[in-house]
Amino acid sequence: MRFTGARGRTARGSMRFVPKAKSFTRLACAAAVVLAAAGCGGGSGGAKAPAVPHLPVQQEIGASEGRLNLVIWAGYAEDGSTDRHVDWVHAFQKKTGCRVNAKVADTSDSMYALMKTGQYDGVSASGDSSLRLIYGGLVAPVNTNLLKNYRDIPSYLKNQPYNSIKGQMYGAPHGYGANYLTYRTDKIQNTPASWSIVWDKGSAAADHVVAYDSPIYIADAALYLKAHRPDLKITDVYELSQKQFDAAVDLLKQQRPNVNQYWSNYLDEVEAFKAGDNYAGTAWQVTANLAKTEKAPIATTIPSEGATGWSDTWMIAAHAEHPNCMYKWMNWIESPKVQAAVAQWFGEAPANPKACKYAAKGFCTQFRVGDVDFYKRLAFWKTPVADCGDSRGTSCVDYSKWTELWTQIKG
Repeated sequence: MRFTGARGRTARGSMRFVPKAKSFTRLACAAAVVLAAAGCGGGSGGAKAPAVPHLPVQQEIGASEGRLNLVIWAGYAEDGSTDRHVDWVHAFQKKTGCRVNAKVADTSDSMYALMKTGQYDGVSASGDSSLRLIYGGLVAPVNTNLLKNYRDIPSYLKNQPYNSIKGQMYGAPHGYGANYLTYRTDKIQNTPASWSIVWDKGSAAADHVVAYDSPIYIADAALYLKAHRPDLKITDVYELSQKQFDAAVDLLKQQRPNVNQYWSNYLDEVEAFKAGDNYAGTAWQVTANLAKTEKAPIATTIPSEGATGWSDTWMIAAHAEHPNCMYKWMNWIESPKVQAAVAQWFGEAPANPKACKYAAKGFCTQFRVGDVDFYKRLAFWKTPVADCGDSRGTSCVDYSKWTELWTQIKG
């Protein structure tokens, strides 16, 4: 059986899991404005915590409106046009009468910008954009009682900082994955026990480190410092005080000379690993799988410090023109068979573990589906805001500052 995934293109071959590319663009600066406007100025100390817009919760699913406009990661709404054997959209349309029109976005910042136009009913948001959508009043709270498969979703995927506010869910969990430490086994013979291999100047990967090209990568530096600089007292890698943030930025600047590649397109990273230009760095399991099928000696691991990760959520637009169709879509996309189809095509752990009944042998084991201990080792992306979530109040550094400093770090 062939597993492929794509963000705008399709890989050819067998047993390939190809990931999404969530690259950083300069749209991030504009997208972060909503946080600043909501009183999220990083490190100001006197700013107010952002208020969550009060929006109604839909109470029932009515008749189909006949249309559904989505913003998606490529591979989340396949209709047979990429591969005639991969199609879960037409069956949905036949069952519900909702004609799907999907707009592919290549970055979280593009998703935010598209949702801001008000032309879309829903979005498959990642954690580094979901809070922006919530605080910006662009998505509405979700009535989970209307989601038929919600009870099958593990509790550890619900009411998380990236998909809820004070116990109110703002979407339907879809799928997730880890940002693994990936390395060439011919260059690094022993499995790295620590992320120090990408941070230490004299490591075996020096001058051949690969890093993710996004402001959210600052959290990876914070994760390392959390374990190795206890004096900084980092508790949440997305809720950083100015001192903690500065330390993470300094570490990234120290790393910069050792970085061979900042990747946003997974194909670029795969090619660099294949060529032997990259020795070690951040990648998704699906990226490693693709490199392996291309005969590259690649392995992945979660070091002692843990890892960052991503989790996608289907969110409904605050003023969706076709809300009934959006709820019908969330019910469809969370059903076991469809979850299995999407997860295998895309390369991710499905939110609904019942999907494993319909997945190929070994798939759910490899993607650690239902492994709560694995999930807890990951620090899932969420949009940094000024509210530290503790006694520090609103003194944390928000996403706009992360964006600004990322440009400086790369030089």
